[in-house]
Amino acid sequence: MAKQEGKFDMQAMMEVYKKVGTPGEPHKLLAKLEGSWTTRTRGWLEGKPAMESIGTCEQKLVLDGHYLQQTYTGDMMGAPFTGINLLGYNNHTRKYESIWIDSMNTAIYFFVGKGSADGKTITQECSYDDPVKGPAVWRSVTRIKDDNTLEFEMFIAPKGGKEEKMMEMTVSRKEAVVRKAA
Repeated sequence: MAKQEGKFDMQAMMEVYKKVGTPGEPHKLLAKLEGSWTTRTRGWLEGKPAMESIGTCEQKLVLDGHYLQQTYTGDMMGAPFTGINLLGYNNHTRKYESIWIDSMNTAIYFFVGKGSADGKTITQECSYDDPVKGPAVWRSVTRIKDDNTLEFEMFIAPKGGKEEKMMEMTVSRKEAVVRKAA
């Protein structure tokens, strides 16, 4: 879309904002993820055997279907853990954007990335300054396997270092509300 120069036509400007502000097909895909889920997580630290945990995830659309709020609860390294991800699709940039916050730190992580052609895989990256490893890039991959199963992977690449897998999670819709796969 061409950017307007000089004096702005208020009506034309509002039409542009209305168009980019209206949820579309990617938002419908996110809407299918609403509900109660269980999580099975495996995480690795410095080449040690995987730590495994189970938890829950509540997913709901917020702000009239613009964003999917995911609230995770469980444990991490033996301590209670809560994390919130707010995931949306930016119609203007045609990218998925999300923010992640959790109970183990005070940082807000900003992720941006693209979806696959079928919309069932979302790959995002986040640049941040890790308190232990220094500047790094996190890469997350979410695969929507079917209406009842998600697979999530998280990788870290320290600046000048090799990318390593940090964790993987299988997210399964709770049995009481299992939807039939389309």
